[in-house]
Amino acid sequence: MKIYTALLLQLIIWSGYTFIEWLSKYDQLVYKVIMFFVFFYLAINIGNWIIKSAKKTFMVTLMSLSLYGSFHLAMSYLSHW
Repeated sequence: MKIYTALLLQLIIWSGYTFIEWLSKYDQLVYKVIMFFVFFYLAINIGNWIIKSAKKTFMVTLMSLSLYGSFHLAMSYLSHW
């Protein structure tokens, strides 16, 4: 249950990242990369606070990032279809 909770919270974090990225669409790429690492750090810290295992936290974070990335890619593909 801890992994599921961490996964859901991290998906909320990635949604927040997409919203903030949308708000800063005119910013330079370097600022967007820095912002990504800030959100990645936040996702790892929240996951580690819930799961309390660094290895599991990293795997859940990669899983949530890939899940959200594939969903984001699918939605952009469907919007251009």
